[in-house]
Amino acid sequence: MAYNSRFMARAIAIAEKGRGKCSPNPFVGAVIVKNGNIIGEGWTQGYGKDHAEINALRKAGAEAAGAEIYVTLEPCSHYGKTPPCALALIAAGIKTVYVGIIDPNPLVSGKGIALLEDAGIEVHTGYMQEKINRQLEFFLCRINQQRPFVSWKTALSLDGKYAASDGSSKWITGISARKLVHRLRSEYDVILTGIGTVKADDPMLNNRVYNTHVQPCRVVLDPHLEIDPASKICSTAKDQSSLIYYRKGLKASAKIKALAALGVVTVAVKGAGDSLDLNSVLRDLHERGYYSVLVEAGSKLSSAFFGSGLVDKCYIFLGNMLLGNGRSMLSELPLNNIHAAIRLEHRRFRILGEDILIEGYIDR
Repeated sequence: MAYNSRFMARAIAIAEKGRGKCSPNPFVGAVIVKNGNIIGEGWTQGYGKDHAEINALRKAGAEAAGAEIYVTLEPCSHYGKTPPCALALIAAGIKTVYVGIIDPNPLVSGKGIALLEDAGIEVHTGYMQEKINRQLEFFLCRINQQRPFVSWKTALSLDGKYAASDGSSKWITGISARKLVHRLRSEYDVILTGIGTVKADDPMLNNRVYNTHVQPCRVVLDPHLEIDPASKICSTAKDQSSLIYYRKGLKASAKIKALAALGVVTVAVKGAGDSLDLNSVLRDLHERGYYSVLVEAGSKLSSAFFGSGLVDKCYIFLGNMLLGNGRSMLSELPLNNIHAAIRLEHRRFRILGEDILIEGYIDR
């Protein structure tokens, strides 16, 4: 049969079942079709478990022989935690493969397709690419930029304040918006904040709404290692991964030892004064296998991420209130004229109860 966009759309839809559950692998969808009917479909399982194609083949069984498969990303061709999916498709007798996008990973890029074609399988590529590129933005950033994809989340009043003038900021947004924040936390590998936020709010930075295989890793940027071992992040570090980055050269062996006993991992990176080198932080997170970071921080650290050009996407929640002379977000970001303004592209607006979510990507 000829290509049918309905089946690739289905593969994209079911890939979402793997979101937040399989990093650093990409979450992929696969649909096996025979005589115009779906006989098997699958998505990427947890890291080290079945990929989408294997998951779909198990469901199709012997019926996969002579069938077509629609897969959002090129089937892998190398041995990693699991054997190559391309070889499994060959062994199953798949006749035709429709691939959404080519895998940019040098271990795969084109090699999976070559394996299939060498085995006499018909391969077609390049379907719904824009949608799949957006869906796999975490993975593509990891491969192409060698760093995690960075999203910035903030909750502001309608006049752009993140806290009242006295510092109080709890519940700027309502229940619907706060529930969505927990869903976002369930999708990201890392929730990152600064020591200022920890000292002011003592947050848990966990997902308390959506069931996932693992909680996000909590990361605190703490140049002088000021964090209180009794803080919620430290006291629960054995239940949820916690990383603290501090300035290289700081002499704090006793504090490091005390934090280690609680299960907190401390990492020294380049820095100066009260700031850390954000590229060094992201490089270390990349090397640890994390491919997505959600920044939930105050104005100073948020401004530093924007100033370093490291923010890829924004989630701006606007609560239904005005705070007048409250505290402004990004006030440390030196954009001195209108032409230097940062703009968002591919914007999306959502109403969440009384609140508004503006979601968009940084216009490079």
